[in-house]
Amino acid sequence: MEKTASYVCGAWHQGSGSGQVVHHAITGAPVAEIDGSGIDLPRVLQYARATGGPALRALTFHQRALALRSLARLLMEHKEAFYEISKATGATRADSWIDIEGGIGTLFTYASLGRREFPDQPFHVESDLAPLSRSGTFLGRHLCVPLQGAALHLNAFNFPCWGMLEKFACTFLAGVPSLIKPAPQTAYVTEAMARVMIDSGLLPEGSLQLLCLSNTEVDRVCHPSGSGDLFQHLTAQDVVTFTGSAATGLRLKSHPTVLQENVRFNLEADSLNSIVLGPDVTPTMPEFAIFVKEVVREMTAKAGQKCTAIRRVLVPEAQMDAVVDALKERLSRLTLGDPEQEGVRIGALVDAQQVAVTRARISELQEEAEVVYQAPAAPQTGAFCEPVLLRCVQPLESEKVHEVEAFGPVSTLMPFQTLEDAIEIAARGKGSLVATVVTAEDAIAGKLVLGLAPYHGRLLVLNRHSAPESTGHGSPMPQLVHGGPGRAGGGQELGGVRGVLFYMQRVALQGAPETLTRITGEWIRGAEQHEDRIHPFRKYFDELVVGETLWTHRRTITEADVVNFAGLSGDWFYAHVDELAVQESPVFEKRVAHGYFILSAAAGLFVHPAPGPVLANYGLDHLRFIQPVYLGDTIQVRLTCKRKAPKPPREGEVPQGVVAWDVEVFNQHQEPVAVYTILTLVAQKPEPRSSLPQPEPLA
Repeated sequence: MEKTASYVCGAWHQGSGSGQVVHHAITGAPVAEIDGSGIDLPRVLQYARATGGPALRALTFHQRALALRSLARLLMEHKEAFYEISKATGATRADSWIDIEGGIGTLFTYASLGRREFPDQPFHVESDLAPLSRSGTFLGRHLCVPLQGAALHLNAFNFPCWGMLEKFACTFLAGVPSLIKPAPQTAYVTEAMARVMIDSGLLPEGSLQLLCLSNTEVDRVCHPSGSGDLFQHLTAQDVVTFTGSAATGLRLKSHPTVLQENVRFNLEADSLNSIVLGPDVTPTMPEFAIFVKEVVREMTAKAGQKCTAIRRVLVPEAQMDAVVDALKERLSRLTLGDPEQEGVRIGALVDAQQVAVTRARISELQEEAEVVYQAPAAPQTGAFCEPVLLRCVQPLESEKVHEVEAFGPVSTLMPFQTLEDAIEIAARGKGSLVATVVTAEDAIAGKLVLGLAPYHGRLLVLNRHSAPESTGHGSPMPQLVHGGPGRAGGGQELGGVRGVLFYMQRVALQGAPETLTRITGEWIRGAEQHEDRIHPFRKYFDELVVGETLWTHRRTITEADVVNFAGLSGDWFYAHVDELAVQESPVFEKRVAHGYFILSAAAGLFVHPAPGPVLANYGLDHLRFIQPVYLGDTIQVRLTCKRKAPKPPREGEVPQGVVAWDVEVFNQHQEPVAVYTILTLVAQKPEPRSSLPQPEPLA
């Protein structure tokens, strides 16, 4: 048995005292000793701010994203070692897959998101632009910059890898250093993965620190009167996230320093999640089998030790007996025991203490619910708890079934008469992370969704069409928010861009267009523009200057243009081709050109036909047709380089970048008729030739 080490202030640290001994969940043998004695916690926090923070803020989003991608690839290479260590937690291979590869997958997702949704800058400029004056000389927009503190992540025992990685991915991409404090029961798994991450050299020093503390040392983190209380040293630039029980979360969230400094605090608490079977579903329908499978999976995955597990199973009263029979039959086919043995589908709880707590909670639930199924007695050795299915016949007159959570393979069946009853029963949980609706009728799904939405952070709608590729009730996805109101904590994690912006300060920036362009590095209409004798499509990525502009020649739109485009596209809408019909139109004065023809004609005006650095059209954003273009009108285009972002090089690929061009199409009266942004892939050149001044982005 080895002591689990912490990584603090640039070095690995092992405590010198008598730590907390953690036991193997299957054999009961000692696995690790958790001892964080001797760590100067305030110094660790300051090290993150002083060393990790500046190093991260010196990197752009794209550089941070590339580091995450490299880290994810490295962790995948070591995954089998993590699976081996994870066996001591009592998890099956499938359970550990959620934790290990699910966590690594989150790194991959945020690595991709960082390059796709954020600029190659150390800050983020949001797309909104607010005109604040009549003439356009005074504008406003939002700028997001990294907080200059550190993020303290207090994690639960059930996901020692995913819990660390899903928070670290957002924090790192935002440019904020992380202090990871895993739960002692599984800290040895977190340490194994963190060691690979830290020793890789892929992370700036101070961007990730690991605090492995025993239960007796936790007061040093958050007890208001603790001599080394870490929370006392938090500031408004720091962030705290906590995953665990609602009671502990409330105690942390109400710490005097958190309240006084208004420290950002994200709480993700265990909740009494529900699944609802639609009244349209009968035992012969595919949706019935989907429902039964989902309940059993959520009862038994991770032996029910998931904050998203289904605790309350809501069933139309007419189908209750059929559901009970189907669940009992399916549960009876699953084997509980040592995951190393062939055929075992349900592993152990994390330790004997958790088993005792779970059994105590089952006893509390039995005050209002009867046991309708209990698996054969669990093995005597190891932290096993057999699956238990209960039924509460009067859920609207009961309390404990909506308040007490048995954090193990335990669920309670609850009958309902109407959809309104089902919504009220689910709402009695006072806020949950997730609920699932299983129905073949979209009208039923719509009514349940709107009724359940105020009380949940995520809703999954399952039917025969979505189920085959569904990620399941209990699987938060990095692209979507994870969290919930009320009892579930009132916070949000992940959610794509939202998860990153939580660790950044959004500031409203006001000023002149040219000033905002210089600060952000992104051209804004009204800012200075540069014209050059060389067509911008003849320039390499490095030669292009933000604000560089091309005014094109003009083109008059003829009837032949419109008729030919209608024949080519098949778009014979009356406003383009029917002179009599358009005279009765309340919108158009006379026949108009197709909007998409105007786009095509505009491209013909600004595109340079010869081969050159522009490799491909990459997309089109924010298109608006402002007013019609009539037959006989003359259009002209102003093309301006809006922003640039180099693409990470790929083997065998020409070095290139993405250039966003602001496009304005005008008529003969210099009135805008269409505005949009086009994206092009442009080849890079090692040495830029342009002498035009570049906007200086905020450092």
